[in-house]
Amino acid sequence: MSDEDLVTEEHLVDIVENQLTENNPPRVKETLFRLTMSGTERPEAMELIACALSVEIIDVIQNGAKFDGDRYIKNLDSLPETPWMN
Repeated sequence: MSDEDLVTEEHLVDIVENQLTENNPPRVKETLFRLTMSGTERPEAMELIACALSVEIIDVIQNGAKFDGDRYIKNLDSLPETPWMN
């Protein structure tokens, strides 16, 4: 099984839904609100947040790194831009 099989977009969106339910980190809910208030549809906003989360998950899986909550927050704050994709 490849790393890509372990983490799918659907899994990431599920994780984001859990973060919203638990309000942990609070910035996820704030980001969803900010994106939807600026005209982004909720499904797209959830995918953007999942994309920001994927940076951390991939780093943990591929590099054995610790989850970097500060970088996750920074990436959430940059949405809808995705500078880490460059």
